[in-house]
Amino acid sequence: MTPHRCLVSLYLALAGIATLGTAQTAPAPIRITWLGHAGFQIVSPGGTRLLIDPWVLENPATPAGFRDTARYAAPATAPAAILVTHAHGDHDADVATLARVSGAQVVATGDHLEKMQIPEGRYLSINIGGRQKVGDVEIFAVPAMHSVEPGRALGYVLRFTDGRTVYHTGDTWAFGDMALIEQFFHPTVALIAAGGGRAGEDPATAAFVARTYFHSRAVIPMHYGSLPPPFATQTEVAAAFGNDRRVRLAVPGREMSF
Repeated sequence: MTPHRCLVSLYLALAGIATLGTAQTAPAPIRITWLGHAGFQIVSPGGTRLLIDPWVLENPATPAGFRDTARYAAPATAPAAILVTHAHGDHDADVATLARVSGAQVVATGDHLEKMQIPEGRYLSINIGGRQKVGDVEIFAVPAMHSVEPGRALGYVLRFTDGRTVYHTGDTWAFGDMALIEQFFHPTVALIAAGGGRAGEDPATAAFVARTYFHSRAVIPMHYGSLPPPFATQTEVAAAFGNDRRVRLAVPGREMSF
């Protein structure tokens, strides 16, 4: 073999090794399961299991398997923490029960934690701009525009060790500081309230938010389909988001990976 061919063979071999190494070090997925309404189960790339606004026990959109409290007590499926955006029953009604059976820590504003009667050793209080950490997940509280008593409404950004992020808007309407959430956190996946009715932004406004503020790889509308009109249906949500290729219409109980 000529020296030139030897060099070419060596280059190709090294390139193959580099390609193989890249494939082997691809990041683990972020696993997201919609529980219906504003509730989600999120499993980090490192395996930390979190719940956000898990109204599941009386939620008509929640699959039966996720209504069983035994699920949250089992070590393989128990959450490490439960994040609560605000003190309305369709978001926090089941938190105390699920925290008790699972042993999970609860993340919310301090006065909301007291209202839910979460034991002091079990809670992680947070406020706008604040940060907590659970497992391999950094949890940031960001604003949401919504009335609530006690406390105040929050959104959450979850940041993983590889830099990817998930943003849960909580109940909100569009507001200009969403541009800062994009600037600071660059959400990889945005979970955007889109149910309208009396609760917050309708599907058209949610679609505007996605287009205007976020460059996310994926957009998942939420807070619809679980309660009767005037809350939006999936058909209405799909029509409002139109041909935005980032949109993933979630199915309650079905896991998605990113």
